[in-house]
Amino acid sequence: MSWTRKDLLALEELSKEEIEFILSTAESFKEVSTREIKKVPALRGKTVVNLFYEPSTRTRVSFEVAAKRLSADVINIASETSSVKKGETLIDTGKNIQSLKADIIVMRHNYSGAAAILARNLDISVVNAGDGWHEHPTQALLDIFTLKEKLGRIEGLNVAIVGDIAHSRVARSNIWGLNKLGAKVTVCAPPMLIPEAIERMGVRVTEKIEEALENADAVNVLRMQFERDEETAFPQQLEYFKDYGITQERLDRAKKDIIVMHPGPINRGIEISSEVADGGNSVILEQVTNGIAVRMAVLFLVAQASGKTESDSNEQK
Repeated sequence: MSWTRKDLLALEELSKEEIEFILSTAESFKEVSTREIKKVPALRGKTVVNLFYEPSTRTRVSFEVAAKRLSADVINIASETSSVKKGETLIDTGKNIQSLKADIIVMRHNYSGAAAILARNLDISVVNAGDGWHEHPTQALLDIFTLKEKLGRIEGLNVAIVGDIAHSRVARSNIWGLNKLGAKVTVCAPPMLIPEAIERMGVRVTEKIEEALENADAVNVLRMQFERDEETAFPQQLEYFKDYGITQERLDRAKKDIIVMHPGPINRGIEISSEVADGGNSVILEQVTNGIAVRMAVLFLVAQASGKTESDSNEQK
């Protein structure tokens, strides 16, 4: 197939074939990072703008590295140092960036749907790097890429997602992507952190961590987003770790080769123990590495759909 979307906004709207196409493209780009000179000319002469309205380390740096390995020019804009502080609207900011002849905007925003609004109002490509509690498509893609790399498949896998489901855009994107590729997803959290009617997304729900880990091929551990606890609805940190933390003791009762994942940043001793995070079942750092290849693939494909690539997919090698 060929990629036809100028934007990547959510996994909910992608087909199984489109997700698989991104993953296969990422496979070819991963090899670039093993070279002595870690660059290809696929986006030479193009400009990628990272527009971040929320703090980020991994995602922003990963997109920056990905763009530079594609030979694009990169500009980083943080809202606290931009004209947003002077009252400029999101659409006006986007149109000004477009007028500067940028080619792709990678945006993180604290409001759900912000990336879609920007994409509808611009001719250039928009990549969603996380919008509110809605979706974080590239994080889910790199999670799925890592699972497939480690276990050889996605179809038929049992994947547990444990933690702050209610506030997690990562959980939502993973659920959409894993379901489309044939995995079975279980979500586990305290009752106050399980969204109402999440079963409609095609997941199994449990409040018992032992039940979630039973027969799981992989567990994706979510960060507890205490900064969003405006009504003190969250459990206490030590209480949460006692009841839901991924510890070595709990892991010993799961499948021997269970994969442990985390989108970061890690709150050690709250959602996961250091022993597990740094242990043999953990692929957390491999997720970070794979994020570069996945984001290279996404940037390349959306640019290609907009007719902005200098070379075709064969030239990347």
